[in-house]
Amino acid sequence: MRVFILNFLIFQLFSVSLAYSETPYFPPINSDDWDTLSPYQLGWNINKIEELYRFLEEKNSKAFILLKDGTIVLEKYFDTFTKDNLWYWASAGKSLTASLVGIAQEEGFLNINDETSKYLGQSWTSLPKEKEELITIRHQLTMTTGLDYEVEDLYCTNPECLRYKADAGTQWYYHNAPYTLLEKVVEKATGMNYNLYTSQKLREQIGMNGAWIKSGFNNVYWSNARSMARFGILISNNGFWENKNIIKDKDYLNQMINTSQDLNKSYGYLWWLNGKKNFMMPGTTMVFNTMLMKDAPHDVIAALGKNGQCLNISSNKGIVWVRMGEAPDDQFFISTILSNDIWKYINKIMQSTDIINEQDESKIMVLYNPVSNNLEIKLTDSLLLFVEPKINIYNSMGECVLSESIINSNFIVKTEKLPFGLYFIQIGNYHNKFLVVR
Repeated sequence: MRVFILNFLIFQLFSVSLAYSETPYFPPINSDDWDTLSPYQLGWNINKIEELYRFLEEKNSKAFILLKDGTIVLEKYFDTFTKDNLWYWASAGKSLTASLVGIAQEEGFLNINDETSKYLGQSWTSLPKEKEELITIRHQLTMTTGLDYEVEDLYCTNPECLRYKADAGTQWYYHNAPYTLLEKVVEKATGMNYNLYTSQKLREQIGMNGAWIKSGFNNVYWSNARSMARFGILISNNGFWENKNIIKDKDYLNQMINTSQDLNKSYGYLWWLNGKKNFMMPGTTMVFNTMLMKDAPHDVIAALGKNGQCLNISSNKGIVWVRMGEAPDDQFFISTILSNDIWKYINKIMQSTDIINEQDESKIMVLYNPVSNNLEIKLTDSLLLFVEPKINIYNSMGECVLSESIINSNFIVKTEKLPFGLYFIQIGNYHNKFLVVR
């Protein structure tokens, strides 16, 4: 097995400058293996990656993953958090529920135009009968139930907490309780436990882990970061996982990730939408006449949750990224602001540096490659006249793992602490690559 991996990495070493194929990649369902792609191979600006990681660390992040067409390009965990640790999705889990409602409709268990009382029974609210009967599943999906948001607890799902404010469909407000009750709608319609339905229809189909866990009135999804990324791959590929059609109702899927009503153009079925002419935010009735995230691609759809749980998808760019963690220290914090700030850093990274060419690599000669304990480098004399006297070494995820001053044109860098793998040298705007073997 080790010989196979070594041969594969040697192949990478000499073929990294080949053109990248944008064919979608799907990680294996019953395996922890996941293909990776170096940002160097994409021609991205690897010098900017550390800036992103510093920002994420300052903002109390636990995990960050960025995929290009399903392949991992960046993956970083902070403090003691690892790829196996579970974390809560918070309201980003609403995107899972929206998908499950669509699957239940495709299977004939419900219709989103049905009255909610068909599944929850009469008097699931404290509204008069004629007002309660105006509320449909679609209104729950679009945050337009008309229920009173000036209540003591917006999470409370008891009838006494669900009071009349306006007719369904005439008011948009980010009200958590009617969303939460969608789980009961799905359970009543399908006759299945919500965790079991999630597992059979989504989790097992795409190799996710995790589960819904009760917290007060809420039901919160917990998983590792890679599972959230897998869900992003599913949505970015129009509900397909390889050749398997998971979300079959494409009309519903299209409605889910596009404007669902005229009150908040930036909201679909429990998904946030970028590139629209206005948006409303949780906790307010104000309409902001601009797009949701000005520094993100216009086609971005996002699942966003409390304390900065973020899943962002740009199908046009083939990008899916995930951020999990604690709330940033900012006094005024909203997940859309954090998402936009992360896009600022991603945009800098994705700016092509045209670094992958033989002329650049000829400026930095690796004398013995692969290397073990010592990396021996020879630089052209002209190079030292025009660059900062410093060498940076990056791993295949674009993380700077070693930085040293350049002494002269022939020098040695100690690499005995670097694990087996492919690495990239950067001096000024010039680059080369080497393989560490043990």
